[in-house]
Amino acid sequence: MKKEFVSIGLTNPKSISNVGSVMRAAGCYQVDQVLYSGQRYDRAAKMSTDTKKATSSIPLINIESLGVITLSEAVAEGTKIVCVDLIQGATPLPRFQHPEKALYIFGPEDGTIDQRVVDRADFVVFVPTVGCMNLAASVNVLLYDRLAKSDRAEAGDDLIRQSKDVNNNVKVRNNI
Repeated sequence: MKKEFVSIGLTNPKSISNVGSVMRAAGCYQVDQVLYSGQRYDRAAKMSTDTKKATSSIPLINIESLGVITLSEAVAEGTKIVCVDLIQGATPLPRFQHPEKALYIFGPEDGTIDQRVVDRADFVVFVPTVGCMNLAASVNVLLYDRLAKSDRAEAGDDLIRQSKDVNNNVKVRNNI
């Protein structure tokens, strides 16, 4: 039985390209679902940028369809809420230990996570950068950090063969 369950929560995202890139990251890092709040993405979603068609295997759900108002209300029992944003007092991502079941909530491109959501969070972390990163870049960094700190980080050539496309047939040669 799978112990991990990873959800990404996007607070009222405005950019379809960012949501498309988040979905690509979700597919690469085996996220279970992506939730979002607000209506801005719905208005623009007709112009999909999900280049790997991750939405065919990973649900992309507007939380209003679940009958909840905030992302923090959309979690299953035992799921830890992790807010990821440039918030004073947050834990730097390199020092953070990821919970097995997590909902990672990210702020919108042009704002931040609501104080009520931060207050309900089990953890608040930030990616230590100078200035703020793009939403999709932040999701990628967070998911990479989760993977790098997990047992799956030692995957090797089997994972490479599964992941690469037909345009990549380069191999490392032994130069002994």
